[in-house]
Amino acid sequence: MDRLAAARAQRNPDQGDIELGGIQGNGGQNGDDMSGFYNEIGAVRDAIRSQLVPSVQRISDLHSRSLNSTDEAAVQRDNANLSALIDETSKQTKELQQRIKALERQGGPEGSALIKRQQAAALKSEFREAMENYQRVEQQYRQRYRERMERQFRIVKPDATPEEVTAVLEDGQGGQGGQIFAQALRNTTRYGESRAAYREVQERHAEVQRIEQTLTELAQLFNDLSILVEEQDEGINVINANAADANRDTEKAVDQVNKAVVSARRARRMRWICFIIIVIILIIIAIILAIEIPKNKSS
Repeated sequence: MDRLAAARAQRNPDQGDIELGGIQGNGGQNGDDMSGFYNEIGAVRDAIRSQLVPSVQRISDLHSRSLNSTDEAAVQRDNANLSALIDETSKQTKELQQRIKALERQGGPEGSALIKRQQAAALKSEFREAMENYQRVEQQYRQRYRERMERQFRIVKPDATPEEVTAVLEDGQGGQGGQIFAQALRNTTRYGESRAAYREVQERHAEVQRIEQTLTELAQLFNDLSILVEEQDEGINVINANAADANRDTEKAVDQVNKAVVSARRARRMRWICFIIIVIILIIIAIILAIEIPKNKSS
């Protein structure tokens, strides 16, 4: 036996190490996968906090400067900077959205997949909060631009009706609003001031249109995020359902094992009872034989 064991050990000296190495290798791959996932989570979160949030604040500041400035050249400069920053922020949000989608769709074993989905959901919530703040900023300044446009229009036509104001706010320099404004300019006695007011209304209307475009893009982004949330919930539900099925299967297996143990004990007890009965019968037979045999010999 000792020589046989030694021969086996000599033939497979690294078998245990190979098996352990395989286990460690799988664990290492999973660890590397989770490490890369957490690195990307951190990078996206940092981009939201250090780039996106400050960009939205900068947009708000430029809106405010544009509204409060009386220098036409400064207004045009601020509007150019604002337009460039809005375009850059739009690209930022789309890129972050795609990176969050990629994180949310990462798979793996059920345990790590659930962790990934939870982490992606928390990141998505932070991203959505930043986008909701951006939406509030744009909605706020859309209203303030419209109020400024109305004040400028009333410089040209102080007795403007609500319908005329609405037409100017909606159409700007085109359509019915443009016609109303042009007619008011012809009738005013404050021509120079009215022309300046008209130019500002045109500029503000362009700002409002740009804000409307941004709000439309944000609405689409929120819709995409809602779809992602539904997909994530479905994925988590599948994982939870699989876990519940596994628990039920485990409970059934335990129940079957318990039943098997009870059956085995019952069978063992019956065997002992049968054995005792047989022993008793044999003892009775032995006693009978012990009594009858001497009687027969006496006869």
